[in-house]
Amino acid sequence: MTLTEKQRDLCTRSRWDFSDLSALFLNCTLKRTGELSHTQGLIDISTAIMQANGVATEIIRPVDHDLAYGVWPDMTEHGWNHDDWPGILDKVMAADILVLTSPIWLGEKSSVCTHVVERLYAASHLLNDAGQYAYYGRVAGCLITGNEDGAKHCAMNILYSLQHLGYTIPPQADAAWLGEAGPGPSYLDEGSGGPANDFTNRNTTFMTWNLMHLARMLKAAGGIPAHGNQRSDWDAGCRFDFPNPDYR
Repeated sequence: MTLTEKQRDLCTRSRWDFSDLSALFLNCTLKRTGELSHTQGLIDISTAIMQANGVATEIIRPVDHDLAYGVWPDMTEHGWNHDDWPGILDKVMAADILVLTSPIWLGEKSSVCTHVVERLYAASHLLNDAGQYAYYGRVAGCLITGNEDGAKHCAMNILYSLQHLGYTIPPQADAAWLGEAGPGPSYLDEGSGGPANDFTNRNTTFMTWNLMHLARMLKAAGGIPAHGNQRSDWDAGCRFDFPNPDYR
């Protein structure tokens, strides 16, 4: 992906070291690898900025994989013959940054994106070494494409879901491109104006830098402080700064 002059200048002038960070992009397109994904066009901008700053990036299309349905990390333990999700979850847990991306269909995120959010939720009961929920200490954002309304609606849904699971969401953690309402060119189609759209380029750039900055801060701090948010201690009866209730 060729970055704009502004985007290249920001990379050149950066004084921060992000070289120990990693990012995973889950492209929730309905198209398998080899088919044109317009959502991939936005992903390419974000990954190019990250790579220019030393961040290791990986892109996965969940539609390429055989993902079981259900609310457990490995559904083969619950009657399914096959489930590729555990391998993807390993990559999710290894990444400092998660970017969930989706096209818009009928004003909503794709069915693939909904499926991925459900599978992410299946691991929400897991704990880290500090007794916090396992997604703590990681940051997340989202990218949306489409030629109908719904970008902000999809972003609100995705970002709420991710923070509810334990991800930290930086400011301006979403970006989108929308063509004209109804049938018309999509982001990468000739004449769409998508790749040259300054508003989308600006928001994608800001989102990417904010993800890197917050991931850098959290990693340097050792994650979210472990006080008042430890499921392990709560289950053991600790009530942190609150006195135990006086039952009469």
